[in-house]
Amino acid sequence: MLSESTLRFLFRLAKGIAAQFGPNCEVVIHDLASNDINSSIVAIENGHVSGRKIGGGPSRVVLEALQSGNLKEQDQLCYLTKTRDGKTLKSTTIYIRDEDQEAIGIFSINYDITLMLAMSDAIAQFTATGEPAGEKSPQPISQNVSDLLDELIDQSIKLVGKPTALMSKEDKVRAIQFLNDSGAFLITKSGDKVCKFFGISKYTLYSYLEESKEK
Repeated sequence: MLSESTLRFLFRLAKGIAAQFGPNCEVVIHDLASNDINSSIVAIENGHVSGRKIGGGPSRVVLEALQSGNLKEQDQLCYLTKTRDGKTLKSTTIYIRDEDQEAIGIFSINYDITLMLAMSDAIAQFTATGEPAGEKSPQPISQNVSDLLDELIDQSIKLVGKPTALMSKEDKVRAIQFLNDSGAFLITKSGDKVCKFFGISKYTLYSYLEESKEK
């Protein structure tokens, strides 16, 4: 668990950054050492930006890192995320590490750039030359882990391209492999929800997970 002195400093830092950049700047502190991934948020400033609160869970970016073991990788700086109500955020995720360089917390900054993008689009239309421009899709930010699980399940359905009633065994294995790779099963009681959604038993779910690991 994050030490009291570390937490006090991070709380002050979060308040300072939020005050400096105003109400469009959300700052979130996650405690990854508490062994409760479903309620990792221990502090949040300007939570109205994403709609999250203290006691909420991690974003999809963090969940995937936890699942894949990529927490030893570098911090993720200046990437796009999106809230459920359509806001586009410019986000940064910085891992807090212990003496052994294990990630024990996360300090994240999410700045609402929705209005700026609208202004930028207007300027771009005025100065456009007709040449194509690439665009990267932002990662969604959920208000809680239950919503995040719902979003991951929806994405697994889109990946397969069929409703569950028309899915073959291979389709379901593919969908469940996506959920596993995305860290969905780190969420408490996610297995029950996935089983109910795909109409399979717990035994079948474990069987599909094993089968997906072999592929």
